[in-house]
Amino acid sequence: MPIDPGALVAPTARIHPDATIGPGCVVGEYCIIEQDVTLGPRCILEPYVYLKRWTSLGEGNEISASTVLGTDPLDKNFRGERSYLRIGNHNKIREHFTISRATKPEASTVIGDHNFIMTSGHIAHDCQLGSHIVVASCTLLAGYVEVGDRAFLSGGVVVHQYSRIGRLVMVGGNTRVNSDLAPFFLYSNFDVAVEGVNTVGLRRAGFDAAERQVVKDCYRLLFRSGLKKDEACAGLEALAHPIGAELASFVRSSQRGIARPAA
Repeated sequence: MPIDPGALVAPTARIHPDATIGPGCVVGEYCIIEQDVTLGPRCILEPYVYLKRWTSLGEGNEISASTVLGTDPLDKNFRGERSYLRIGNHNKIREHFTISRATKPEASTVIGDHNFIMTSGHIAHDCQLGSHIVVASCTLLAGYVEVGDRAFLSGGVVVHQYSRIGRLVMVGGNTRVNSDLAPFFLYSNFDVAVEGVNTVGLRRAGFDAAERQVVKDCYRLLFRSGLKKDEACAGLEALAHPIGAELASFVRSSQRGIARPAA
């Protein structure tokens, strides 16, 4: 059945017959769910949530009031073709947030698992977010942004299109991100600049003292040695450690350039 008999649906909710609502879901008052939407098991929609066409959610997601998921891309090149928003499992998306589906036909905006997305912000078309990420209130991600696992974006952060944010990055509040942010580091300032190692985030992620020391050594190679990019990447690879290899790969593949310390 499109609506599982174990789901609880408020009488004022409107669900298209071609939508699929999984077992244990709770759909609040005045929610609207369009056709071609899939809601996995045990999802909770607070009142006034709007799930637009070609949106899918996995299991255990909690969506707060007045959130709209699967909006058409805010992109002048969009021509109305079918594209997708795919959200994984156990995410919390709080009030007044919008997430767009992709621009190109059959492409997807993707949100991973166990993310905490706070209030009054936007994730644009074709963004790719990993898992265990925090996106604080009033943060805006433009199109084609990539965010790695366990990144933390503080309140009021704005991210320029095509920027990449590596895993375990911490971005301070009201920062403008217009370049790539290499993994494991702390960033702030209006024009984003690297400030040091994200020590707190690394500890929370289970990095031991030896691994944190490797990250510090990598930071010095990248930002304190005076080496050019290729020389610094060679030094990272010479460490023969997965952390150094990950950083070297990220830096070498950057199209926008990586954020550096403030002048």
